[in-house]
This record gives sequence, structure tokens and C-alpha cells, in this order.
Amino acid sequence: MAQPIEDHGIIGDLRTAALVTLDGTVDFLCWPRFDSPSIFASLLDDERGGHFRLSPTLDRARQCQLYLPDTNVLLTRFLSHEGVAEVSDLMAMDEPGPFRDSHAPQRLIRRAKAVRGPTRFCMVCAPRFDYGRATTTAAIEDGHAIFRAEGVHFALRLRCSVQLQLHTDGVIAEFDLEAGETAAFILEDASHPVPETEAEDCVVIHFKATLNAWRSWVARSSYRGRWRDVVNRSALALKLLTSVEHGSMVAALTFGLPEQIGGVRNWDYRYTWLRDSTFMIYAFLRLGHTGEAGAFMRWLAERQGDACDDAGDAGGENGPLQLMYGLDGHQELDEQDLPHLRGYRGSVPVRIGNGAWNQLQLDIYGELMDAIYLSDKYGEQVSYRGWQGITRSMEWLACNWQQPDEGIWETRGGRQHFLHSRLMCWVAFDRAIRLSGKRGLPAPIKDWLKTRDTIYREIHEEFWDPEQQAFVQSKGSTALDASCLLMPLVRFISPTDPRWLSTLRAIGEHLVDDSLVYRYAADGADGLHGDEGTFTMCSFWYVECLARAGDLAQARFLFEKMLGYANHLGLFAEELGAAGEHLGNFPQAFTHMALISAAHYLDRALTAREGSAAG
Repeated sequence: MAQPIEDHGIIGDLRTAALVTLDGTVDFLCWPRFDSPSIFASLLDDERGGHFRLSPTLDRARQCQLYLPDTNVLLTRFLSHEGVAEVSDLMAMDEPGPFRDSHAPQRLIRRAKAVRGPTRFCMVCAPRFDYGRATTTAAIEDGHAIFRAEGVHFALRLRCSVQLQLHTDGVIAEFDLEAGETAAFILEDASHPVPETEAEDCVVIHFKATLNAWRSWVARSSYRGRWRDVVNRSALALKLLTSVEHGSMVAALTFGLPEQIGGVRNWDYRYTWLRDSTFMIYAFLRLGHTGEAGAFMRWLAERQGDACDDAGDAGGENGPLQLMYGLDGHQELDEQDLPHLRGYRGSVPVRIGNGAWNQLQLDIYGELMDAIYLSDKYGEQVSYRGWQGITRSMEWLACNWQQPDEGIWETRGGRQHFLHSRLMCWVAFDRAIRLSGKRGLPAPIKDWLKTRDTIYREIHEEFWDPEQQAFVQSKGSTALDASCLLMPLVRFISPTDPRWLSTLRAIGEHLVDDSLVYRYAADGADGLHGDEGTFTMCSFWYVECLARAGDLAQARFLFEKMLGYANHLGLFAEELGAAGEHLGNFPQAFTHMALISAAHYLDRALTAREGSAAG
């Protein structure tokens, strides 16, 4: 059975990333990019997925993992009365700055160490190319293992400091280490020449350089408040999900992990959602990491330019922008099943691609405009071409904001008039008006003002349920939706407005379970069968709403309770199940963004209250 989702750490090099289990197995890695086919995916099928295991043969050893502080260098320890052993894992980050050479050789580096007592280790490296669909062959050449597959354009090389043997799974090594001794393993693209440096020395060099690179990046953070370690860990996780080559980011590292064990909500999150990426900008800007925001804005400007070139001023049927793209901006992400994979704990189908890529989701324009407005204020200012793309998008939105759409949750049960989509359309016009006025940029301000105010009135008149005294999910419905928690966060409504406070109480009564928040009642309204867990990002939104409403004691209480649901490394998946188990793709960027936002606001509010009390 696959290791639980929460029993994983993540390492990466800003081009791809890997998951490492508590038992020392790399059971998920796409190579060479986040959205490339997998080479290790035993998390989804222990027979066909491929894996890279490195662990001691200690009897009844306890296992624990930790990151070296302020880095993404992972240590897995095995503690037994027989001895203590350790496995270090990292992906090489050799440049001292936040962005490394995107053409440098990629290396997954593993080091085994006997900490106390002589220890026997076992290593098995068995990649399976192309999501396990290609037949992989292994050979030992000049002491190195070479892995190839027909139809795959690259080969992998495993260099190490111990003797390798061919095995039915790939290659294997069994070796003994005395206390203090180490063994090195380096998995890399075989097209690069073999370095003259021995594997052991190579690992030492990369280990030090990678530590320095991550610590240098964390040191740039401006956050000095409470929960600093938690916030820095979330920032490091977000950074791991960004692309050094393109400036875009993936919503999560994985594909196919279920929102319900045995259910059908098994999506591929290795793409760039405009919505998720704009929240990434909020998070990085709050922490002073303006470079990441600027890199994404340049990537976005290219997408806007492409949209203008392809569709002209009018935009396509679903708008001038898609809701998601490939990391390099490619547009078609057609969904397909991988029936040969058994799925995480039997959850099928395992999907790659994402059929939501061509949905209509009007809210993305509001999230984009909010991010552009903040980036212009705190980072790089909007360019001439960028403003052209913005005005064309706004022209399309002015004619289409009243359409029904699939909404933030990407429902597959037909389009509706969703509150969240209307809300973010209001944000789009509001931020465009503000940016135009601030920078003196040309725009049809009178028309934008009229549209913004029309949307404002419609939300209050047509999405308000007087019986529940709450804003509802969609026009004409009585269902509640946790996405409305963004209403005060985007400054549509005061966090202490009576209408908002009664909505917040309704959310608390119907969607909140202790500190955990459901995004909506999963009763088939999204077009899919089955249940799902609580959404961790919605829980952090709820915390921030409580804090903004003035209930700082309850907000802090729930925030710190939520931190207890993180895994042993401070990482969150998309959802939490009934027993607190992690569900959905992992680690999820949106959750860590929401955590940073809640921690940032709550810390400031608590400090202000303490200062007021002291005065």
C-alpha cells in the first residue's frame, strides 16, 4: 500500500520536484520538468510506477524527517537500538541567488550515513519512464547505471560510491557503513558528461551550495512576526513549485491523488492556474519576494500578448485568457486516463491533463487585476504592452461579465451564475480603475465605473438570501459557499458590515467543523458523485475573516489548531479527510498562500492590539 500522502517531504530545483517518504523512498518524480511524464510514481502504483529507495536494514527502526532550517534539504532518520542512520535528500541548487541557471545539469542527490553503529543499507533504483508506459531497461556502464526506454528522448545515469548490480527492478546495491561513513548517489541526465569529481566529493559540493542557495533566498524575506518558521516553510514550499525557466508555477506537484479514497476527483495539478498564481503573487509580495512576482508578471504579459495576437480585441468565446496553461504557456491540456496505473489506494481513474483548461471562469480577471495592481505598486510597473493586454481583457469582460460560468471550483454540472465570479468581476473593474487613475493610463473610466457599480448592486440584490441573512453560492440558490470568504479580503464589503457578519455566522454554522471548513455541501451540485474532505485553504480564509472582523482570540485559536493538521514537515495537501488524513494533490500551493495571508494579517492585528493596550 502506498505511503500516506502526509508521510512525504518535497525536494526540488525550480524545474521539477520529488516526494520522499518516511521510509526513504522517492515515490514521485516527473523528469525533467514538473509537467513532464513521471519516472517515479509508485505513490500511484507500486508495481508499475517506479521508485528509488535508500534505507537501512535496522530492526524496528523509528522514522522521522526534518528539513535543515531555512532550506529544502531533507533529512530522513532511522532510529533503532541497533543503531542510528540517516538519508539526506536534495536537488542541486548551485547558484547563490534565487534563480539558478535553467540549463545547468539537473541532479537528484541522495546520501546515506551511519550515524551510530555499523549499518547495512539497501538501495534500489527502478525508474519507469513515461508514466510507467514505456519499457525501461537498465545497464551498468563504467560502473554507472544507465536507464533507457524506447521512444524517450533522454536517458538517466546513476553515479554512486558503492558497487551496483542489475536487478529485475533496475539496479540494486547492498552495502555496510561504519559509524560516520557515508555513501553517495547522484541521478542525472546521461547526456551530460561524467564529471571528473568523485561522487562523494560531488555530493559534498552540491550539499553546501544548495544549503547556501536556500538560506540566501529565505534571508530576503521581510516577515519577522509570530509563526516565522511556519511562514518560511510555506514560502519555501511555494518557491519549490515555481519554474525558474518561465516564472510560472504549478498548483501542486502531483497528479491523480484523490480528494476521496476510491472516488473520481483525481485531477492533475501540474499546470499554471492564473487564479492560484495570482495568489502566489500576494504571498510573495507580503514577504518581500518581489522577484518572483515580477517573473510571473512577465510570463503573464506574454500570455496576454499571445491572446491579443490570436483573438484580436474581441477575445474568444471563453475570453482572451485561459484559466490555466502549461508552464511554458502551451494552451491545450487535454485530459486522459492512465488505466494501467492502479491509483493511490485504488482511487481511479488516474488522470493527466486537465479537462477544465477550456472552461469559462470569469473570476480569473479579478484575481489577475488585483495581482497586477499590487505588483505595480510594490514591484515592477505595468508596461505599455501589458496595459494594452489589460484594456483588451477588460473590454471583453465588460461585454461578458453577466454570463454563467463554471466558477472557482470548476464544476462539471453545467454553468451557473456564481457569486464568486461576480465578486471577482467587480474586483477586475475596481482595480483597473484604480490603476488607471494612479498611473494616468488611458481607459474608458466612465464605462468601467458604471459596470463596477452595476455589479456591486447586483451582488447585494440578487445573491443575498434574506431568510438566511447570508450571501449565497449562486443566483437563485440557498447554498452557501466558502469562496464568499474572499468578499472582505478583496475589500468588496467591510469585515464588520452587518450583512457580512451574518454571512460569516452562517458559514460557521453550516460549513465549519471545529477549525475545518468545507468549500460547499458536496451533494452532487458540482456534477460529480461522492464526498470530499475539508478544504485547508478555506480554513485559513475563515481565520483571516475572523481576525478582520475583530475576533482575534478566536482567529488565533483556530489558526494554531489548523497548523496542527500540517504534516510533520509543515506541509499541507489540498484537503483533510475525516480522520485528519491528507487528501488531494500535494503539497498544494493555494493552501500555503492562504496560510501566509492569514499569518501576516493576524500577526499585524495582534501586534497593533498589544501596542494599543500598552499605550
